[in-house]
Amino acid sequence: MATLKTFRALRFGSRLGALAATVVIAMSATLVQRAEAAEKVILLLNWYAYSEHAPFFLGKERGYFSDEGIDLVIQEGRGSVSTIQAVAAGTADFGYADIPTVVKAASKGAPVIATGVLLQKSPMAVISLTEYNIRKPQDLKGKTVAVTPGDAPSQVWPLFLKKVGITESEMNIVGGDAQTKINAVVNGRANAMLGYLMDQNLKIEEASKKPVSVMPFSDYGLNLISSGLLVSKDTATKRAALVRSFMKAAVRSVQETEKNPEVAIDSMLRAYPKAGSRGSLVAGLKLTLPLYYTDETKGQIPFRVTDANFAASVKLMTEFGGIEPAAAANPKQYYSLDFLPK
Repeated sequence: MATLKTFRALRFGSRLGALAATVVIAMSATLVQRAEAAEKVILLLNWYAYSEHAPFFLGKERGYFSDEGIDLVIQEGRGSVSTIQAVAAGTADFGYADIPTVVKAASKGAPVIATGVLLQKSPMAVISLTEYNIRKPQDLKGKTVAVTPGDAPSQVWPLFLKKVGITESEMNIVGGDAQTKINAVVNGRANAMLGYLMDQNLKIEEASKKPVSVMPFSDYGLNLISSGLLVSKDTATKRAALVRSFMKAAVRSVQETEKNPEVAIDSMLRAYPKAGSRGSLVAGLKLTLPLYYTDETKGQIPFRVTDANFAASVKLMTEFGGIEPAAAANPKQYYSLDFLPK
């Protein structure tokens, strides 16, 4: 009798073991299928990783993109122009860049289109140590200004100069990448630099231990829409489902960043430990959050810019930015909000 019970127990245990093995195999197969189904997608940023980019790292780490079948690869960029060129050429699937620069490129034939505007207020500014006494545009005359050819502020810089009535010939212009510009101001080789008022000003202040002054472009009538996402027109047409999935994950990532900016910065620092000091990055992101919406878009999902805001920016660029006036007649050709969640 004991032998029969033992046999039955062994037989029952074998069945349980077989069932467990089947479950494990099924789960493994599901995970493999999901991994195989995930599509590798490259997002090329407009610059080296900094606070503005934190939402994408948060979304990647938390699985918001993988939930949409996207194996997201985030790559640092070297300026909006380079990012737009890469997207147009198909070496990057999505780009995060300055949208007025996207419009400028598209108006000249680049096959790209914006799929949403994240920064709906301009963060561009002239940044300097307070001791240089640069309080208004005319104070730039005779000064040395550091710029990065090809980045977004350098593209809008000519508009700013025309708007305020001064020329580059009245100052000394020097070129350099982001860190070179910061070093130039800190070390006194430049009196000012072009940058974003939620990034480089904090880095200069941290490095120099001195007060910093910021002259926003928006104070002089250049409140252009700013950074957002773009794809090639070919991707928008042939891979529309992917674009919708990407934008859904991107919206979710931004919404969670608004709730937890510190957590978003931590996600970015795990991916790029050299992105900067945590304190400065958190401060920069908190300065960025108010740029996500205008009075008209408060309560809307991120990236949903108004037609009026976009049109006003295009019109401003036709007046000062070297874009043909015909572009203002149909600004909707440069963007589509159809890929955003309803």
